[in-house]
This record gives sequence, C-alpha cells and structure tokens, in this order.
Amino acid sequence: MAETVQDVSEADKRHLVELVKELRRSNAVLRAETDMYERYISRLDPRDLVPQPLSDSLGAAAASQLEIGGGRGRKMKTRTMALEQLQRLTLEQKCDVAQRELDETKEDLEKLKESSERVLNNYKATLEEADIRLVEVKKASYEFDRDVAKVLREKRGVMMGAEKVIRYFDDRMRAKDTLVEKLRLKNAALHVQKRKLQLQLRQKEEMGEALHEVDFQQLKIENSQYLERIDERNQDLLRLKLLAGNTLQVLNSYKKKLQSMTCESKLLSSDITSRKEMLVKIEEETLQAEEERAKAETLNRKLRGQLADFRVPHVLQYITAKASHSQLEQSVRAWERKVEISEMALKTHTKTWNKLKEAAGAGPVTAR
Repeated sequence: MAETVQDVSEADKRHLVELVKELRRSNAVLRAETDMYERYISRLDPRDLVPQPLSDSLGAAAASQLEIGGGRGRKMKTRTMALEQLQRLTLEQKCDVAQRELDETKEDLEKLKESSERVLNNYKATLEEADIRLVEVKKASYEFDRDVAKVLREKRGVMMGAEKVIRYFDDRMRAKDTLVEKLRLKNAALHVQKRKLQLQLRQKEEMGEALHEVDFQQLKIENSQYLERIDERNQDLLRLKLLAGNTLQVLNSYKKKLQSMTCESKLLSSDITSRKEMLVKIEEETLQAEEERAKAETLNRKLRGQLADFRVPHVLQYITAKASHSQLEQSVRAWERKVEISEMALKTHTKTWNKLKEAAGAGPVTAR
C-alpha cells in the first residue's frame, strides 16, 4: 500500500513538473505577445485608442441573449461575455499586429543599418585622414631633421641655428599659406559650379523638365560609382605616399652607407699613399744597395785579378797580403750578406706592392 502511494505521489510530481514547464512555456509566449502588443500600442496615435461604441451586431447579440436569459444572473453573465469578446483579439487581428510589428522591426533594422554604415564610413574617413596626417608628420619630421637638426648637430652654431630654424618655419608657413590659398580658390570655384548647377536645375524645373525618380536613382548609382572611384584613388594615393615614405627611408639608409663607404675609401686612399711612399723609399734603398753591390763586385773582380797575377812575394809581404786578403774576404762576405738581405727585403716589398695594386685594380710589378 505504501509503495502504491509512493508511486502515485511520484506520478503526481512528474505531472506537476510537466504542468509547470508547460505553464512556463505558455507564460513566455504570452509575455512575448504582450511585449509585442505594448510596442504596437506605443506606436499608435492616442486618439485612435478612444473606445468606439458597440456595433449593431454586438448589440443585437447582447439583446437576444438578454431575452433568452430572462434573469438578472443571465444578464450579468451575458454582459461579461460580451465584454470579454470585445477585449480579446481574433487570429486575423493578431496576424495583422504581428505583421505590422515585423514591418516596423525591419524598418528599424534598416535605419540602424544606415546609421551604422554612416558611423562606420565616418570612422573609416577619420582613420584615412589620420593615416595621411601621420605620413605628413613623418615627412615633415624627416625634412626638419635633414634640413635643420642635422646641420645644427654638425656645426653647433647657436645664432646660426636659431636663424635657420626660423627660416625653416617661415618657409613652411609660406607653403601652408599657398596651399590654403589654392584650396580657397578651389572652394570658390566649386561654389560657382554649384550655383550654376542649381540655376540649371531651377531652369529645367521651370521648363517642365524636372527629374523623375528613375533619374534620381540613376544619379545615385553614378554617384556611388564615382565615390567608389574616389575611394580607390584615395587608397592608391595613400599607398603611393607610404611607398614614397619607405623609399625615403631606404634612400636615407643608402646615403648613410655611402657616407660610411666614402670615409672608408678616404682611409684606404691615405693608407695606399703611405704605402706608396714607403715603397718609393724601399726602391731607393734597393737602388743604393744595388750600386754598393756593383761596387763590391768590381772591387772583388779587381782583387781576384790581382790574386791571379800574384807572384810569391817575400814572406813578410805574404803575411801582410794574407792578412789583407782575409779582411777583404770578410768584407766581401759581409757585403754579400747585405745584398741577400736587401734582395729578400725587395722581394717582400714587391709582393706587398703587387697585392696593393691588385686590390686597387692595377697590374703586378716585376722585381728588378
């Protein structure tokens, strides 16, 4: 028995849970309908909300029900039912309200979309203007650094630097004034053109040649096409400005590299000049060593000739000649050693000179 009661209570609980869920769904549907009706009523004119008198058919129906009822209770019940019929909406009216709300929602979405597109276009135009201004500021900063700041850092003249800065800003102000004058003239020309077009439009309207809606639609399409072309040209102009900025940066880097290479070339030129001077000195020393060597060889041949024609002298003369001969041989060996050292030095300097000339693009020099 207890198990049966428990099963029944569990079944009742599940039934109650299902009822609660169904009531929540129906409440959600009713809440959505109520919100929709409230939005619909809020859009209506308050004068349309004045209650209208009952129609003839409803009055006839109420009268017949009063006659059938025949009593006070039946009169009240019939009156309540009539009021409930007046307060409830038919399915057709509900569909009409839902359709109107759907149309209003679509119109609101279209308006919101148009306003969002306008805001987005304004933001895009602001971003494009900011990008253009950023490029112009970078260009002006680079020109100021190139024309003024770099010169001030190199020369370090306070008075001359102040005059140069003032002259630079005067030039910039004159350029801006020239640009303002050009824009003013262009604006005046556009105003004149606008007045001419308005006059032509007024004349066409007076002559009965007013534009129709199709013409306006065609003008809108052409206007949108021209706006797209203008946007494309602006994008191309912005891209070209960015490319010009990048090109200027690359040009500046190459200028810096050229300056460093020029300094390095000057250092190498001074080094080559010093090496040339050293090579001239070495060649002079080599020539001097060659002359001394020729003199030593001449003396050696003379001594060898005297030695060949030598006849056995007296013992004392022999000893004296022998001592003199040994001294001469030592002197010859010393000179030969000096000649060898000079030749080695000449070969070394000749190799060094050939390497320098090969690096400079000249041909090798042969040793004498």
